[in-house]
Amino acid sequence: MSESSLRTAAIPVTDPEAGLRLTEIFYSLQGEAITSGLPTIFVRLTGCPLRCVYCDTEYAFTGGERQSLETIIETIKGYPCKRICLTGGEPLAQPNAIELMKRLLSDGYEISLETAGALTVENVPTAVSKVMDLKTPSSGEVDKNLWSNLDYLTQHDQIKFVIMNRTDYDWAKAKLTEYKLNELVGTVWFSPMFNVADDVDEQLSPEVPVLARELAEWMLADALPVRFQLQLHKIIWADAKGK
Repeated sequence: MSESSLRTAAIPVTDPEAGLRLTEIFYSLQGEAITSGLPTIFVRLTGCPLRCVYCDTEYAFTGGERQSLETIIETIKGYPCKRICLTGGEPLAQPNAIELMKRLLSDGYEISLETAGALTVENVPTAVSKVMDLKTPSSGEVDKNLWSNLDYLTQHDQIKFVIMNRTDYDWAKAKLTEYKLNELVGTVWFSPMFNVADDVDEQLSPEVPVLARELAEWMLADALPVRFQLQLHKIIWADAKGK
């Protein structure tokens, strides 16, 4: 599938002067990847060409508000932090995300980019830490993986697999070996699918899924050169927006 066919009319392709369609900006603790636990400014862009079955940010598929890059940067400067996570949706579905990252880097910000790996990361500045999902079979979007993206990853970047069952685990383990992913990037993450039930009180922490224990045991048995992770923000705040 071509990159252009993944875009829809709801995801604006614009010149820099038109800005970006933005769902939210908020300040919280990073819940995933190498900077987990650190205060971070999250910039969530609107729109995503994928529909993973476990998606926990469907509210970012549509809507949002178009803002200029200058307005977005001014909002970011209002927070007491120089660490940014650009997320979505799928940030790279809006080409101006590249320009936003360049401007934030020039202002001295440290940036991580959460991307599904279905759109090219070729033009992402090398100073940005790319946290790239590789979609497993149970996600429903495994055919969208753009394997040429591996050519643009370095030790500064990270790869994440969301595991839903043993089939996903075996597939991820095979890809780890086939592409020597642990040598390609700084960290490879295996993360159990962790959706919070609708009836969980947002004031309480959700139960950690049984799958987490199973995944940990599988990883130990195979002595994989990867890191296990749970989504910290879900343990603390469930699926509350802006957290």
